[in-house]
Amino acid sequence: MATVAVQIPASGPVGQPDIGYTPDHDKYLERVKRRRETEKLEKSLPPGFPQRLDSDLVWDGNTLAETYDWNYRLTEEDINEIESALRHFKSLDKPLGYITQETFPLPNLHYTLRQVSNELHNGHGFKVIRGLPVTSHTREENIIIYAGLSSHVAPIHGRQDNQHNGQLADVVLAHIKDLSTTISDTSKIGAPAYTTEKQVFHTDVGDIIALFCLGEAAEGGQSFLSSSWKVYNELAATRPDLIRTLSEPWMADEFGKEGRKFSVRPLLHYLPAFPSSRTYADDGEAKPERLIIQYARRTFTGYWGLPRSADIPPITEAQAEALDALHFTAEKYAVGLDFKQGDIQFVNNLSIFHARAGFRDDGKRQRHLVRLWLRDPELAWETPEVLKDRWERVYGGVKPEREVFPLEPQIRSASKGESVGTQGGGGY
Repeated sequence: MATVAVQIPASGPVGQPDIGYTPDHDKYLERVKRRRETEKLEKSLPPGFPQRLDSDLVWDGNTLAETYDWNYRLTEEDINEIESALRHFKSLDKPLGYITQETFPLPNLHYTLRQVSNELHNGHGFKVIRGLPVTSHTREENIIIYAGLSSHVAPIHGRQDNQHNGQLADVVLAHIKDLSTTISDTSKIGAPAYTTEKQVFHTDVGDIIALFCLGEAAEGGQSFLSSSWKVYNELAATRPDLIRTLSEPWMADEFGKEGRKFSVRPLLHYLPAFPSSRTYADDGEAKPERLIIQYARRTFTGYWGLPRSADIPPITEAQAEALDALHFTAEKYAVGLDFKQGDIQFVNNLSIFHARAGFRDDGKRQRHLVRLWLRDPELAWETPEVLKDRWERVYGGVKPEREVFPLEPQIRSASKGESVGTQGGGGY
């Protein structure tokens, strides 16, 4: 696919391995060979980590369609109910931050959307709602419908930026669109969300990612998902040393936001199951086994206008190999989604990696997605202790009266290295 050529600044910490944002398979294989020949690699998993995970969340995208239909196509009755809910919300004359299950009522479709949430949390981890009539609505109406439907899946909105037009705000909607040809200073771009380039496998921040397709590219832009539980099983069986590496502290570049140079946390988190005698909820339910991988490759390699900072420690050769192992293993087992205008894709960000192919826009067809970060308090997974601060920055204190849903694309300040509270993987 054609992309805008940008020279990435040649900077970074002394000793940083030869690794960039875009994975290089030859370099990966060379690093694997070199480390096997020169290092004594651990042959056991970290204490307490499982040899393998068994769950519907463990799936191979090459064969998944044989056993799981991830699509739900809206019926004519569904569409009529959605249109009625849209009219009802507009009649209230409230800001978009007040979109809820009550203000956007879907008495019949609600049950289906709650099943979607259960599938996200306890099933295969993703679902696609298809068939919204985008072209028959204004931009604002489309966003109302999107937020309204999403409120029945996971009602809590996550903060994706805390600035809008220079003012403090809870910005809960982000646009994923190529802006590299429309802004004068491409150094402000620090995330693939605003380019046409391929995006590697990664996660965002928060529990559930919802993406609504407003427009398709002229060519390319396919969406890919991959089970991080499947990736774990393969690495645990073949490279337990990399599981150890992923479970150890990493120094993630914070690009100066909120005055922080970097944060320290593992990429891999394992929460073992406990019987009902040790509960995590007031209802006495047993605590299920959970494995969570949270990482954005660009926080270790840099991207465009946000190169890896020169004044923080470099990643290690083992970490460089682990980053590539995550990507190439995820790629091996990925499923490609036929993501069309009018589709909403819901993804469990805690158990699934996402990526996208490069794409080309033209004058008539331009890829344009909008994104929400969501949480369902009824079904939400337990948040690992080390991630609670990040989750608080996303979900904590978001107020309806402060929520902003920008109608036009803009580069989030979180992707420009400015002082803000969140930093996601960059969209897809």
